[in-house]
Amino acid sequence: MAKSKQLGPMKSSGMDNFSRGFGSMMTKNNDVFLAGGIMLIIALLIVPLPTFMLDLLLSINIAVAILILLVSLYLKTPLDLASFPTILLITTLFRLGLNVASTRLILGQAEAGQIIEAFGEFVIGGNYVVGIIIFLILVLINFIVIIKGSSRIAEVSARFTLDALPGKQMSIDADMNAGYIDEQTARKRRETLTKEADFFGAMDGAAKFIRGDAIAGLVITAINIMGGFAIGVLQLGMPIAEAAAIYSILTIGDGLVSQIPSLLISVSGGLVVTRSASSDNLDIEIGKQFVGKPKPMYIASVALLGIGLLPGFPLIPFLFLSGISGVGAYLRSKSIAREEQNKLNEELQETEQIRKPEDQPVEELLKVDPVEIELGYSLIMLVDESQGGDLFKRITNVRRQLAIELGIILPPVRVRDNLQLEPEEYVVKIRGNENTRNMLYPQMLLAMNPGTAEGNLKGIQVTEPVFGLPATWISYNDRENAELMGFTVVEAATVLTTHLTELLRRNADKLITRQDIKHLLENLKEDYPALIEEISPDTLPVSTLQKIVQKLLSEGIPIRDLAIISESLLEYYKVTKNTDVLTEYVRHSLSETIKKLYQDQNGVIHAIALDHEVEEILTNALQTNNQNALVPSLGLSPEILNVINQSISESIDEVTIAGYMPVVICSAQVRPYFYRMIHSTYPMVSVISYTELPAETDIEILSRVQMQFT
Repeated sequence: MAKSKQLGPMKSSGMDNFSRGFGSMMTKNNDVFLAGGIMLIIALLIVPLPTFMLDLLLSINIAVAILILLVSLYLKTPLDLASFPTILLITTLFRLGLNVASTRLILGQAEAGQIIEAFGEFVIGGNYVVGIIIFLILVLINFIVIIKGSSRIAEVSARFTLDALPGKQMSIDADMNAGYIDEQTARKRRETLTKEADFFGAMDGAAKFIRGDAIAGLVITAINIMGGFAIGVLQLGMPIAEAAAIYSILTIGDGLVSQIPSLLISVSGGLVVTRSASSDNLDIEIGKQFVGKPKPMYIASVALLGIGLLPGFPLIPFLFLSGISGVGAYLRSKSIAREEQNKLNEELQETEQIRKPEDQPVEELLKVDPVEIELGYSLIMLVDESQGGDLFKRITNVRRQLAIELGIILPPVRVRDNLQLEPEEYVVKIRGNENTRNMLYPQMLLAMNPGTAEGNLKGIQVTEPVFGLPATWISYNDRENAELMGFTVVEAATVLTTHLTELLRRNADKLITRQDIKHLLENLKEDYPALIEEISPDTLPVSTLQKIVQKLLSEGIPIRDLAIISESLLEYYKVTKNTDVLTEYVRHSLSETIKKLYQDQNGVIHAIALDHEVEEILTNALQTNNQNALVPSLGLSPEILNVINQSISESIDEVTIAGYMPVVICSAQVRPYFYRMIHSTYPMVSVISYTELPAETDIEILSRVQMQFT
């Protein structure tokens, strides 16, 4: 008994060790086994095989075909079986090698093993005429229906994939530049696009392997029948009927053994190239789309019953199918009702879990969220990770992007649902005040015309909320067509995050507080301890630094180099306490930063200049009404303001048509006041001065603001 207790663990351990060792050997030597297998396949074309070995290899051929078919059924995307074109080549070569080996046995020995004999005797009943007909039918089904359709789909998919590749790559670059995805994610998406293009291109060529295999099988079968008949009659002296029966049955059995795996692999190829990018398996996807709606099933039930009642038609089969369709529709209706009720109950539970206002502490009611997004009911899926929503991750990327661009850490964004909004509506609030609202359609895509797109799209016509471009909400099925026409296509979540990014950028000055300034100064303490020690309420109050930072952010000037900003303020705060003047001093210190903001790729700033007469009018107005310098109109008459505004509008149109952002350049004396004067009317126009740019800056004046009375 003691020995028996010891032998069990020893045997188990030995088997485990053998299993691990064999698995490790298979994993480490995959290339060796693959190379050996291909050499074996090539050897089939030359080396004669005994019948038992042919039976084994034919069994492997059938098993591999069944396995490939089952694997293709469970694919989610074609790239899950990216090696399929290579598999098609190897299996085709394997079947052709088996055909050569079986032909050698049939013609040389008048036998080809048990599997071929079983197909010849059992499957076709020993009747070679029936066998020839069945073989030809299988070849026609495989060649004309499955192979031709799969080849056409592969060809069209390859062409559309390659045509849409530039547009998809531009979308990836746009998402990365906007901060919605990082560089690693962008690289993975580009690799996926490249793999898709390579896959469909390879499938377009690999489909020819299957077609050639079918043709070769037909030709080999015909040659075997004629060759076998000639050998049997002329060399072996068989009667004509006996030779025809023996060699025809063996040859047809051989053809069926080859054509059935070929048919299975052809079906697998069709399943792979027709597979959509759905995240569900094929059975779930078909179930959702085919029997997801009960109404068609009800109609089908009535139609089947009507067909069964027609004179001459068998009633029982149609009555049976009608009953199945009707019961299925009824059960599906009940299932949909239960799903809707469960969904409603979950919403009610979520609502009840929210504490009532009277149960909340009074302090909670006083809090104001710096940034808040309210979503309608249909937009909740954008934040629900179980439904693929990634809005929270996108918002995190937006905050990271603005931190890099502007140099500030924006507060967290509160996202909540609001049942009082329209289902597809969202509202963005800044400091508790509504800043904007817009409509999103999460089940659709927004196609924007960048100005170069040709053609019209069917969908919901809207205006893109950030840049004011004409846009259309389209279905996912129209995406490739829209991209080929030149439209920029983005998802609903991208529209929302792009809109949020622009709103946060424009309102950054309203979001930065003194506490944020202190936090930024704390971050500088490690690298600039002497600078931080010098900042005090007497030398540079935090409130003054905050005002300067807000003025810079309001005009889109980054404050990443807060050390230079602080040093400049420490130097000039002794001279003046005027924040407008201090801001101009700081802007001069940030000359390189300002230059990079507005220059093109060649280092040239394309600007709108103020005419000498306009600058003189503004300068005189400042000197005359110095006490009202903060008034946007500067005390100018309405007539002068109208002329200036009209000239600015014309200049902006000229610059925009030329493809540049509108930038006005003027003297440093009038710059802040002119900006304040036009900002409410033209919020997208930047105003810079000559002296705040580096001396070597190239400036091209595209238009001038002039005093031309009409």
